[in-house]
Amino acid sequence: MGGVRRHVRTEEHQVLSWQKSSFSEQASSCLYVASAPDGRLRLRESDGPEAVLRITPDTLRALIRAVKAGEFAFVGGPPR
Repeated sequence: MGGVRRHVRTEEHQVLSWQKSSFSEQASSCLYVASAPDGRLRLRESDGPEAVLRITPDTLRALIRAVKAGEFAFVGGPPR
């Protein structure tokens, strides 16, 4: 993922380096990812930065494969 990096202190009082997805447009909702010291990834959306998803790299890879394979229905049609 390319994009903007931001350093934010999380609820665990750790400083994480958040990186914005290169697929996120400037004026729309943005997805940020950070690697935590526990080996898991943190995901959050710019519209709700207080909600942070903790996920393992393997689980994220499985999620991405499932989305690419069309295993999820999107409300209002496919993503743009």
